[in-house]
Amino acid sequence: MTTTQLVLSIVYFVIALVLVAIVMLQSGKSAGLSGAISGGADTFLSKNKARSADARMAKMTKWVAVLFLGLTMVICLVN
Repeated sequence: MTTTQLVLSIVYFVIALVLVAIVMLQSGKSAGLSGAISGGADTFLSKNKARSADARMAKMTKWVAVLFLGLTMVICLVN
């Protein structure tokens, strides 16, 4: 294993842990079947969702996932 492969593997492992942590910290999007039947009322929190911590976590999840997939492709090309 070369130094490049070792560094990429370590970075890959850290990004995988970060991705798992971010996904686990997110709250659920709905209340399941009961939320689908009763419907969601427009509340102050739902209207300002773009500014909430959940929205930031969702954006962070997307970026870390893209980074994870990109690094996966790089590792496949290096090996």
